[in-house]
Amino acid sequence: MRNKPFLVRLVVLAVAMLSQVTVSAQSLAGVSHATPFTAVHVNDNFWSPRLQRHKQVTLPVCISQIETETGRIQNFRTAAQVVQSPSFGTPPHQRYPHSGIYFDDSDVYKAMEGMAYSYMVQKDAAIDAKLDEWIDLIAKSQWKDGYINTFYTLTNPDGRWHDMDKHEMYCMGHLIEAGVAHYRATGKKTLLDVCCRVADYLEREFGINGRTWVPGHEEIELALVKLSVLTGQKRYLDLAYRFLEYRGHGLGNHLNAEGKVVPWNKIYYQDDVPLTQLRNAGGHAVRLMYLLCAMADVTALLPGADYSESLNALWEDVVERNMYV
Repeated sequence: MRNKPFLVRLVVLAVAMLSQVTVSAQSLAGVSHATPFTAVHVNDNFWSPRLQRHKQVTLPVCISQIETETGRIQNFRTAAQVVQSPSFGTPPHQRYPHSGIYFDDSDVYKAMEGMAYSYMVQKDAAIDAKLDEWIDLIAKSQWKDGYINTFYTLTNPDGRWHDMDKHEMYCMGHLIEAGVAHYRATGKKTLLDVCCRVADYLEREFGINGRTWVPGHEEIELALVKLSVLTGQKRYLDLAYRFLEYRGHGLGNHLNAEGKVVPWNKIYYQDDVPLTQLRNAGGHAVRLMYLLCAMADVTALLPGADYSESLNALWEDVVERNMYV
């Protein structure tokens, strides 16, 4: 295996930060093999109470916000009814109320991922039942072709895939991460099956014979890697690599206030140079970290893909010049 100092540093830093955590030696011997979440046990006086507080307070607050305060889950209830209607897919499409902004589906998926990881640590029938309830709505909200996004389902079904900055793949990525976590926690494939249909749809639309797309907000790339590792489907890993390789070639754009396709701020979107040439950390910080995680994963797992020079340079740039306590 090639020497990957960036990946080694990530592992060593994680171990140093979590000095109370028991990890397997195998994770350090082969950095491309992640330590299973369930193999990490926290038993101390600092983190353990916070994990309990997360389960007892944080998750219930998140669930309450999603179900009663923000309308997030109502979007899925409405979308499920719309998609299951016999007339759905036949234009002209009716417009329905949508609560929140276009990326709000991701909040539901992130909460579900947190619920699943909490369930891994400590089984809880109420969390399991709540996940089942939400998964049923999500599955019913999925289009026949595999697409899922309540914003476009309710407000403009014909508008999907017109704006690279509208976070469609970002939401799908968080759905996939939730599906992977849910399967690992429960062994159930109900959400994982939804995720595989999403990934298969993306492969048809944006794979080898499909259209090019530069995700405005990175996330789908690392999620596809996780799905590939879980399912053994290399084509999901290949698709993640394809999305990485689309960057830096002038393919990225979005819609302006008048609805016209225009070039975007290439540095903000990490789209200014091919990723093998990326040396400086810039643009939207969260998007960059999602991107770097995917670059590291793909480098470790896909023969022929190598972003190590960029990753090492970016590590130095982030840690030594752009990070402070």
